[in-house]
Amino acid sequence: MTSVDAPGLAPWRDAARAAEERVESLLAELTLEEKAAQLGSVWIQSGESGNVAPLQDRFAVDGGMEERLRYGLGHLTRVYGTAPLSPAEGAARLRSLQEQVTAANRHGIPAIAHEECLTGFATYGATAYPTPLAWAATFDPGLIERMAAAIGADLRAAGVHQGLSPVLDVVRDYRWGRVEETLGEDPYLVGQLGAAYVRGLESAGVIATLKHFAGYAASRAGRNQAPVSIGPRELADVILPPFETALREGGARSVMNSYTDLDGVPVAASSHLLRRVLREEWGFDGTVVSDYWAIPFLASMHGVAEDLAGAGALALAAGIDVELPETHGYGAHLVAHVRAGRVDEALVDESVRRVLRQKIELGLLDGDAAAQPIPDLDLDSPRNRRLAATVAERSIVLLGNPTRVLPLAPATTARIAVIGPCADDPRTLLGCYAFPNHVLDRYPDHGMGLPIASVRDRLAAEFPHADLRHAVGADVTGEDRSGIEPAAELAAGCDLALLFVGDRAGLFGGGTSGEGCDAADLRLPGLQPELVEAVLATGTPVVLVVVSGRPYALGAYQDRVAAAIQAFLPGVEGGAALAGVLSGRVNPSGRLPVQIPASPAINPSTYLQPPLGRKAEGITVLDPTPAYAFGHGLSYAPIEYVSMATDLAEYPTDGEIEVSVTVRNAGDRAAEEVVQLYAADPVAQVARPAAQLVGFARVALEPGESRVVVFEVPADAFSYTGVELRRIVEPGLITLAAGPSADEPPLREVIRLTGDTRELVGARRLTTGTRLLDVR
Repeated sequence: MTSVDAPGLAPWRDAARAAEERVESLLAELTLEEKAAQLGSVWIQSGESGNVAPLQDRFAVDGGMEERLRYGLGHLTRVYGTAPLSPAEGAARLRSLQEQVTAANRHGIPAIAHEECLTGFATYGATAYPTPLAWAATFDPGLIERMAAAIGADLRAAGVHQGLSPVLDVVRDYRWGRVEETLGEDPYLVGQLGAAYVRGLESAGVIATLKHFAGYAASRAGRNQAPVSIGPRELADVILPPFETALREGGARSVMNSYTDLDGVPVAASSHLLRRVLREEWGFDGTVVSDYWAIPFLASMHGVAEDLAGAGALALAAGIDVELPETHGYGAHLVAHVRAGRVDEALVDESVRRVLRQKIELGLLDGDAAAQPIPDLDLDSPRNRRLAATVAERSIVLLGNPTRVLPLAPATTARIAVIGPCADDPRTLLGCYAFPNHVLDRYPDHGMGLPIASVRDRLAAEFPHADLRHAVGADVTGEDRSGIEPAAELAAGCDLALLFVGDRAGLFGGGTSGEGCDAADLRLPGLQPELVEAVLATGTPVVLVVVSGRPYALGAYQDRVAAAIQAFLPGVEGGAALAGVLSGRVNPSGRLPVQIPASPAINPSTYLQPPLGRKAEGITVLDPTPAYAFGHGLSYAPIEYVSMATDLAEYPTDGEIEVSVTVRNAGDRAAEEVVQLYAADPVAQVARPAAQLVGFARVALEPGESRVVVFEVPADAFSYTGVELRRIVEPGLITLAAGPSADEPPLREVIRLTGDTRELVGARRLTTGTRLLDVR
């Protein structure tokens, strides 16, 4: 007897059957109320007041679990991530809730449990990794995939099935508070790192959720949830490609909508984006989940629905399958719409099929409904710490070192002033979605939840013989100037000043970086500019270290400091990583995934500018040239760009270009160089960027060693959206340039694409291949 014929086993419980057969079998058993329940969610909230999601206090639902679970449930929201629960307490809570869910519905269908995982598993005591902007600074997809696999393994062991990450919003305005959550300003870099994170998370059996689809980071004036007014070409060529890459090449199984509206159409109500682009053009067959309360927002914020019921009908028609974090517009409202003939039940069935298929893929219908989370998990394991340290070390960017003051000898006996608000506050190392900043600010008695050494602590260990003297100088925020003069006096009496300035991340105004913490301009927050000026005025050599979630304008300081370093909220091991870079134990290899502005008031937007967006003498007195360019970063070993060559001079518009770049370590210590390949299309149907990243490779080089990076660039990499809004590759000249940043790469070659203009329909090649050759 086969398992298919096993007596008493419902077909949808039979793991030997095909997933689609199981889905249809279960769907046929469900009532309309039970179907609608699979598209809803429940968030059990407890503890201190305060929002960890926008307007949480306004939309939270209290009590009534029996009625809320009566017909089943699609998702359990943030069982671990809402209050400080130990892994054992979180596991027990999740197990209890899953038992309630399965017992309450007649088919015993458990819920999908989802959590945030932007900087690691967002729960008490879990490793807080560097922020995504720091991941991007590594230019190392393999490392980010390994990190994500570790995060996924912790989530899965805890009984969590879906992670709400990665963020694939392409930065368009550095003032936006959530820049720290992004992978930078270049769509190719964002897509490559995002796909790597997805592969890692999905390899652990956890559903990765791409967010925020789409356009969220392009809001007017960098304001959170503000309208977006970009054209269809910018949307197609800059905003959408990372999502396409992470779906096609990463294998993400879920997408979350953006809160914003695009040209007046809220994304949560956009069938063009959620059905035509996502499903019809890209073939996506996973689930679309709503950002938290995005469906009620259709009525309360966007004004495109009269009430919650109307918002639910609009969102389902547009293509949102699951309402998170709680059920407001779906549930009974959808049932009433179907019964009244206002919503086709087929739309409900379509979404329920996708939810049930994922529950089958996750094994939730195969046996133990509670999924048995492991109660004694070590969520801050040595493995996690090693990965967090490696990401932090590879993400730190040496911006400038004109006096060669760095590296400092570990045996130095110098008098060193350690100054600034980011020197002795571990929270300044973490992002806004790291649990200590995201939740524990409401639970001061719980401390940080895990050991995090400050930069000052790590400096003491790194330089045991130095005379380290500390002063805060000024806080990240506030108007207290009383510490500035004493800090300057301390610096004046020392041989060197290490000045640590930047952000303290938080939520909705509770920090200077993070969700809802948008900036009016790009000056360092609070009184920190006064502190920097006071310390510089002493004449003591200053190493300026910026620990921040966004790039701040450093043009006023770049020629006056002895050295400058940028760290994008480097996580629990960030203090050790910074100390290692200062001592030379770590040779810096991070590269900028965003520009560093020169002026706080002239937002340079991003480097992806056509010639008209660059410096224009004789046309305007405003100069958007950044202080440090996209891709910039120095090493303690000089790297030479020796030569560049293509295998041919002409290629068809459907061909592949092989580009060889030879680099050499001219120093006396090992280094890692990020070799970057840029392209420009000097004559096109529309204005094109003067330079755009089309490939990169991280290359390890021993002293004196030369290596060749071979880039295999598909002609698809030169495609763009033409005058008729069709993606095309057209014949003509293409300029290729290789170097250490987007700012005047030293090596250039010109090729010609030949043949007819080619329209790209359907799948296209999204990634440039790379391979490394030794020089014989």
